[in-house]
Amino acid sequence: MHKLPPDAHHPHTKPEILARCVRWLELAVIGLNLCPFAKAVHVKKQILWRISDAETPEQLIRELELLLLELDSAPDQELVETAVLVLPGVLTDFYDYNDFLGDADQLLESMGLDGIFQIASFHPEYRFAGEKAGDLSNVTNQAPYPLLHILREASVTKAADADPDAAKITQRNQVTLRNLGRAGWLAIRAQIHGENA
Repeated sequence: MHKLPPDAHHPHTKPEILARCVRWLELAVIGLNLCPFAKAVHVKKQILWRISDAETPEQLIRELELLLLELDSAPDQELVETAVLVLPGVLTDFYDYNDFLGDADQLLESMGLDGIFQIASFHPEYRFAGEKAGDLSNVTNQAPYPLLHILREASVTKAADADPDAAKITQRNQVTLRNLGRAGWLAIRAQIHGENA
């Protein structure tokens, strides 16, 4: 049985959900430098955060379609560089979430947006193929809620070209997390979930 963090099944208000996600971004993603490209878009407020109301995959695919259309028609990319769709009420099981990713990619293709956008995946129970459930390497893709992170392909390519070590990010993150250790990660996780407040 896969358990989400406390409160995740019964989140409170949208502002509280968003606050938890922003703490995760600041403390884990930026704080541990898991993604060297995250800080700039966060500081410049170029991330569009959207809390999904979906309770079924069918509702979610429609929400995702509308968000993709919104991003594709955005007149000024400087205002919205990337978008994060937070899913507090759907796909809480990681295997269901993983299955949905295929549907999300099919949606991109059917909309003619494959190659323009890509979707990065994050989930509280995220597990890389071949890794044990409790392995710290999974932490890089573990967020407080299931998330769909929509990235612009052009931005990904530009960022990778600008950072000669981009290909080594995964390897570097594994070293970071090993050095941090389980106790260190649990302390950060407690802060993200407001358990130290």
